[in-house]
Amino acid sequence: MEKKILVIDDDAKVRDYLFSLFTDNGYNVQTAEDAEHGLDLARQITPDLVTLDIAMPGEWGPRFYHHLSRDPDLKGTPVVVISGLPGHEYAIQDAAACVSKPFDPDRLLQIINDILN
Repeated sequence: MEKKILVIDDDAKVRDYLFSLFTDNGYNVQTAEDAEHGLDLARQITPDLVTLDIAMPGEWGPRFYHHLSRDPDLKGTPVVVISGLPGHEYAIQDAAACVSKPFDPDRLLQIINDILN
């Protein structure tokens, strides 16, 4: 069965790129443009991994993580922070990994593969 990745980022170009990158590498990918929609979608699909931007309009990434980590069905879901915000590696202490934008796609895929396999 394909592993499910939920991509949450307010930048449509980043969402589209990550969608293509992960889909081309055998993952089932869903995307959300903000934390609120991302949380609703996570509850529907129960992803195996979430990639999360930190700075988004409305609820920021850490607020999304707060809700995710308290949901009994989602609290163990690994989160990979992908952000261009300085200091993003400190925003979510329990993140499985933190990647800075712009990122190396091969390095990101290796991180994702290591976490999911």
